[in-house]
Amino acid sequence: MPKLDKFDIAILKILQEDARATNVEIAERVNLSPSPCLRRIRNLEKSGVLRGYRADIDRKEVGLGLTVFVEIKVGHHSQENARRQQEALLGIPEVVSCFLISGNADFLAEVVVEDLSAYERLLTETLLALPGVTDIRSNFAIRSIKTGGPLKLPSLP
Repeated sequence: MPKLDKFDIAILKILQEDARATNVEIAERVNLSPSPCLRRIRNLEKSGVLRGYRADIDRKEVGLGLTVFVEIKVGHHSQENARRQQEALLGIPEVVSCFLISGNADFLAEVVVEDLSAYERLLTETLLALPGVTDIRSNFAIRSIKTGGPLKLPSLP
């Protein structure tokens, strides 16, 4: 993990607010000249701290009105089964985030689909067919309060 300084943190905060900010705008806001600012951004990208840039799309406006948090339990725990499960989940476009968790389930997946019928198809045709699945529990989001929020980055002196 690269050691981040106050300039790196400030750059990351700006990019979380507005990933389309120009290098010149960022440099002005963090009190650097454009060349060193761009070098820092490139280093953050190269090191993997800054993984990419995305558009924040309103799910409902593009017809994706249902968010489901799916708890997936698998049987026969092994590294191979976990690897196969992870690969399968990565290949499902409706799964927008997924976590290996502790507790009653093994995985928690955030699924975004058009409606209940679309989720039923995904559940019966895809999720229940995942390798080693023994149980699935679905939790339907009633309303989104906060999604894709910025990370609270550390403050440096």
